[in-house]
Amino acid sequence: MGEALTRVLVVDDDEVIRQLIAVNLQLEGFEVHTAVDGRDCLERAAELRPDVITLDVMMPRLDGWVTALRLREREVTRSAKVLLITARAQEDDLRRGEDVGVDAYLTKPFDPAELIRIVRELAGIERAR
Repeated sequence: MGEALTRVLVVDDDEVIRQLIAVNLQLEGFEVHTAVDGRDCLERAAELRPDVITLDVMMPRLDGWVTALRLREREVTRSAKVLLITARAQEDDLRRGEDVGVDAYLTKPFDPAELIRIVRELAGIERAR
């Protein structure tokens, strides 16, 4: 099994949610790193070059919208897949996510199995059935 693990950066200012997401992904065999807010995400993403970034919307210092936009503007992070995780699920929010280049959207509260399915899909991993 010489395959490189899919690297995921989990970004959420809520430590409990950040750990919940991280543990679920680690149990599925992903290489998981974490960041506490948007600024931390931008620094860590440039350094780690993750394949997938799970990004909370409502965070201090730099929210998920601005963070996603900045990830898309930077050459080093442009190709990372972005999964926006938020309690905000109005049509305007979904449209705004599309406008800033988000690849997928998951609303809180979420089913961990759905989170894993979306991250696998974004990473291009086909699960053997």
